[in-house]
Amino acid sequence: MKYQQFRHEERYMLSALRKTRISVAEIARLLGRHRSTIYREIKRNAKPCDGGYRAPEACQRANGRRSRSRKKSQFNENQWEAIEYLIAFQWSPEQIAHVLKKHKLFSISHETIYRYIGKDRKYGGDLYKNLRQANKKRRKKHNSCDSRGVLRGKRPLEDRPGEAQERLERGHYEIDLMHGTEHSDCILTLVDRTTRYLIIRKLRNKTMNEVKIKLVPIIRKYGIKTITADNGTEWHAFKDIEQLTGVKFYFAKPYHSWERGTNENTNGLIRQYIPKKVSMKKVDQYYCNRVMKRLNRRPRKILQYDCPETLHSGFNFVALLS
Repeated sequence: MKYQQFRHEERYMLSALRKTRISVAEIARLLGRHRSTIYREIKRNAKPCDGGYRAPEACQRANGRRSRSRKKSQFNENQWEAIEYLIAFQWSPEQIAHVLKKHKLFSISHETIYRYIGKDRKYGGDLYKNLRQANKKRRKKHNSCDSRGVLRGKRPLEDRPGEAQERLERGHYEIDLMHGTEHSDCILTLVDRTTRYLIIRKLRNKTMNEVKIKLVPIIRKYGIKTITADNGTEWHAFKDIEQLTGVKFYFAKPYHSWERGTNENTNGLIRQYIPKKVSMKKVDQYYCNRVMKRLNRRPRKILQYDCPETLHSGFNFVALLS
């Protein structure tokens, strides 16, 4: 890897050349650097208040960042500079770690890189902006437990009937609640594992009683056979619902959202119509029905470009084109 960190004397030259108002491409040629390196140096070490690039402040910011982030680190400055170089190209920490190891440059875990990015962000750095999900908070995956209350008598996913497990028949649904900002209002979403047919109901709050009141009529209307849920407290009335309807609940492991992948993916589709920053108090059942219809009549690649409503009730979506 030929990348070399920016030197102090280069920062003074860069500061002087910028005052002449020549192009970044010309500055890069004079300094023998790639223009992306110049852009990155200016972006990282310019003064936040006015965006001006002054060599003394730039050197101070760079040194301070290294001092904070690399204290007691087993990796040297050149190695961290190389990692920052790849982050600037919007490589993920996993990609960086694997490539460095594959080419026998040095070995580092992606978790270490994530910690480095997090510490850089804490002290005002912007490395995190190059991540694909820049604002998503990461949670440790080890030594964690479910803190949302113990739900006793749960059936694990391994006990689901084969028809549900292998998506062989309709009637086996995954369930979740989606929230907006501020208010307690939310929506209940159910998705058929086989047909991807979506059901949405507006809730005033996420209490288990509100969930039971809205869920029981849905189960009876659509003939739902099994429900796969996460470990939220909103499902604590599941035994009552089972007794009233005959449906069976099965629960994913805590923080294993991929075990309800169909529902998680569908919630992502719903966000096109109900963004995260929208208050659910403004969403009514009429609008939920419109979103349901729109998504249930959308062809899906996984369904060989049939739409969920076609598989659920025989709707001919091609007729919409005529």
